[in-house]
Amino acid sequence: MRWDNLGESPSALFGADVVSRTIDTPEFRGITFHEVRARSIVNRVPGASRMPFEWTVNPYRGCSHACVYCFARKTHSYLDLDTGQGFDSQIVVKVNAPDLLRRELAGRRWRGDHIAMGTNVDCYQRAEGRYRLMPGIITALRDHANPFSILTKGTLILRDLELLRQAAEVTDVGISVSVGFLDRELWRTVEPGTPAPERRLDVVRTLTAHGIPCGVLMAPVIPFLGDAPEQLRATVRAVADAGAGSVTPLVLHLRPGAREWFMAWLGHHHPHLVRRYETMYADGAYAPKWYQRRITRQVHELAAEYGIGPARPGEARRIPPPSADPGSDPAKAPDTPSEPTQLALI
Repeated sequence: MRWDNLGESPSALFGADVVSRTIDTPEFRGITFHEVRARSIVNRVPGASRMPFEWTVNPYRGCSHACVYCFARKTHSYLDLDTGQGFDSQIVVKVNAPDLLRRELAGRRWRGDHIAMGTNVDCYQRAEGRYRLMPGIITALRDHANPFSILTKGTLILRDLELLRQAAEVTDVGISVSVGFLDRELWRTVEPGTPAPERRLDVVRTLTAHGIPCGVLMAPVIPFLGDAPEQLRATVRAVADAGAGSVTPLVLHLRPGAREWFMAWLGHHHPHLVRRYETMYADGAYAPKWYQRRITRQVHELAAEYGIGPARPGEARRIPPPSADPGSDPAKAPDTPSEPTQLALI
């Protein structure tokens, strides 16, 4: 690993003291943890990003969920770490994240803006069971009444149910669980380190039962493997049965770093689809707009049929929408965007 980003200079990402650990237990076998002290923890999202929020907190780099399509794989290359197996097994842990967040929230320049978590790598991946960074992070956000949202595939979020409930009493809290499909064989190969889809839906059910609204990010919808009409219907029906307040479909996107890893996986498990993917994603990271529109329309229709309706932009994460233009009539605002919203959230 290259640690050029360590040290005391203003541009350094982490402090100079790093501890690397390997833990020989079944849960963590093959995983190395690099414990670092971050220089900052509240990060501004680049202005050109498609994200509907401006600030994020990411206590980890790398993710043992090992989702073959994860767009965040590219970030591991900044430390000269492998974006394939290395991303899955070399986990950077910002051990000072809770204390650093509390200090940054108390700073005079901080205005209490919404903070999104889980939009780069999952903050409730397996490492969180060992390092327990999220209770301190949520506590700091609660104590400052700072609005926040969490996107996760992890069932470990239920450990912090009481803290989430307390935070929701004083500020705006949004939870989204990512469930793109129900197919167990597809899940085992494309998301091998995650809890099963039905267990994630149990998270939705439990949060909702405790008064914490929860939406589902139906992502990714994987072309030719998870997009058949009967597959979409089964997923939306299960989402509705779990009590989700909204469902938002996102079609698979393949950025550099993730693209190479996903295509290698595709060639091994579904070689007959390689040419179709090369054609579909020939123009870049995103599927053609006609395909995105088709999936969005189908899921919205199914959501309406099952009584959950699509989320407006930001709704699943409880992010305030942009202010309306002066003189506009909010009552005339469309219920759904005219173009599919293709966000890079997972």
